[in-house]
Amino acid sequence: MIINKNEKVQNKKCRFIIVLLLLSIIYLSSSYATASDTSIHGFFQGNYSADLDGANPDGRNFKWAEERLQLKLDANKEPFHLFFKTDAFYDHIDEEAEVELREGYIDFTSSGWDLRIGRQVITWGLGDLIFINDVFPKDYEAFFSGRPMEYLKKGVDSVKIGVYPSFVSAELIIIPFFEPNSYPKSERFWMFDPMPSVTNRSEHEPTSRMRNTEIALRAYRDIAGFDASIYIYKGFYRQPSMLPDSMSSTTKIDFFYRKLSVYGASLQGRALNGVLSLEAGYYDSREDRKGVDPMIPNSHSKFLIGYQRQMWEDFTIGLQYYVEYMHDYLKYVINQPAGFPKDKRLHELTAVRLTQLLRHQTMKLSLFSFYSPSDGDYLLNPEVKYNFSDYVWAAAGANIFGGGEVWSQFGQLRKNDNLYLQLRYEF
Repeated sequence: MIINKNEKVQNKKCRFIIVLLLLSIIYLSSSYATASDTSIHGFFQGNYSADLDGANPDGRNFKWAEERLQLKLDANKEPFHLFFKTDAFYDHIDEEAEVELREGYIDFTSSGWDLRIGRQVITWGLGDLIFINDVFPKDYEAFFSGRPMEYLKKGVDSVKIGVYPSFVSAELIIIPFFEPNSYPKSERFWMFDPMPSVTNRSEHEPTSRMRNTEIALRAYRDIAGFDASIYIYKGFYRQPSMLPDSMSSTTKIDFFYRKLSVYGASLQGRALNGVLSLEAGYYDSREDRKGVDPMIPNSHSKFLIGYQRQMWEDFTIGLQYYVEYMHDYLKYVINQPAGFPKDKRLHELTAVRLTQLLRHQTMKLSLFSFYSPSDGDYLLNPEVKYNFSDYVWAAAGANIFGGGEVWSQFGQLRKNDNLYLQLRYEF
C-alpha cells in the first residue's frame, strides 16, 4: 500500500502538470481568446525573519530570507476559465533559486454544475488557524517563520466537481497524488526529537494508485439563516508516524502516512450580536481502530466553537475554543513505549484574534494568540501592517513561543522566537 517516495510518483505529477500546460496553451492560442479576456498580475516581495533566541541548529540567524516574484494569469472565455499562479524566488539561507507552480487549473462552468482540474488551494471548515474538516495540505514552516498567511495553504493536484441542485449544494474532491503537510526543517528550527541520535531515516508516502486516491465530499445549504455543512474524507494523515526498527536498540526510523477517514459537520450564522461558528469532526484511524499500536495515532473526536464580533468601529475580536478527545486512551497509555512523551486524553486550545484598523484603514494592528489550558504552552503573533498605496504595503511582526513541556505543540518551539518583515509591491 505504501512504498518509498521515488521518481515514479514525481514523474506522474510532472506529466499531470505538462498536460495541463498544453491544454492551457491550446486554450490561449485559440481564436476566441481575446486580450480583453486575459489579465496578468503579480507582485515583488521581500520576506525576512530573524531569530530572537540565538542561532538555528545549522548556526545561521535567520528562519527565512528571500526575494520573490509571483505572476498570476487569469483568462476567461465562457464556459472556460484558466488560472495560473507561479512563484520564482531566491532563498538566501539555502542559496537556491527555484520556480514553484502554486496554482494552475482550468474551470468549466455550466448552469447546474462546474468542474475544476489542476493544482488548486482548497479550504473547508470554519476555524481560524484551527483545522478540523480542512484536511488539505498546509505549510506550517511558512506560518512559524513569518511568511504571509496565504503561504500556509498548499496547492494540491486534484479534480473538484460542484453540483448545485435546489435542495443542497455539494463539492466532490478527488486527489490522485498525495501531498503531505510541510513542517519546520530541523536545520532551521529547534524541535523535540525522541531519538535524536538515530540519523538513518526514510519517509514513505502513499503511492499514486487507484486505491490510494483521496476522496473528500462536502454538502452544504442554508438552514434557518445558518450555513450548514457536512463533510466526509477518505485518505491519509498528512503528518507522518514514526516506526523504529527496534524500541530497545533503534538503528533506523521509517516514517509512514497512516490511513484516515474523517466525518464532520459545521454550522455558522449570526448570533449574540456577532457571528457564531460550531464545528466537529471524528477522526477514524483506520489502521488501528482499537488503539493498541503506539506508533499509529488513535482515533479522535474534535470540537470547535468560535465567536467573532465588531466591538466598535474598525475593531474586531475573534474567540475560539477547541478540544480534542482521544479514544481508547487506556490502551494508548499501556502500550506507549518507555521514554516516549504521553499525550493527554483531552487536549484543549484557546485562540484570540484582535484587529484594529487605523488611518482610514491603511494601517492594521493585530494580535493572534494560542494558549492551551491542558498543556500550558502558547503562541503569540503581534503584527502591524501599513498600506503605503494601493500597490505597496509592508508588515512587521513576531512569533513568540513558550510554556508547556519540551515536546508540547508550542513548547518545543520555545527556542525559535523570531521577528519578521514583509515588503510587497503589487502590479
